[in-house]
Amino acid sequence: MKIIKSVNGKYPQIPEDCYVADNATIVGEVSLGKECSIWFNAVIRGDVHYIKIGNKVNVQDGAVIHATYQKSPTNIGNNVSIGHNALVHGCTIQDNVLIGMGSIIMDDCVIESNSIIAAGAVVTKNTHVASGSIYAGVPAKKVKDISQELIAGEIHRIANNYVNYSSWYKE
Repeated sequence: MKIIKSVNGKYPQIPEDCYVADNATIVGEVSLGKECSIWFNAVIRGDVHYIKIGNKVNVQDGAVIHATYQKSPTNIGNNVSIGHNALVHGCTIQDNVLIGMGSIIMDDCVIESNSIIAAGAVVTKNTHVASGSIYAGVPAKKVKDISQELIAGEIHRIANNYVNYSSWYKE
């Protein structure tokens, strides 16, 4: 059963065109942009600080988005894909970013636009990922610059696919 509830008087703001899976959880001070999709077993917990999510963001199965009490909110831009079982915590993710499956983004990180965090990467506290970078490993380090083909072929393709996939569940 889907859980969407207020915490301390703050209720999630979810536009009608978003898809929220039947067993996803969204609580507290959370705002979603247009065309977002929150998938099975995903948790977005805005109980200790706000979480702001832009347009056309997909939070895939089992992913967790949280923040740090009175210190680090979570801000996610537009056209972002957060892979299966990823953990995004108290950080800023700008536009056109792919967060790989099982990766961890820790407090006070900034992931600039047009970047990819590889599957399984651990982006440690206060890391700043420059625009156009691919980071991988534990701890995550820059492995190369991203090509325009990869931005269109992966980042945009995945975000657009998830808008399409969510339409299958809205019937």
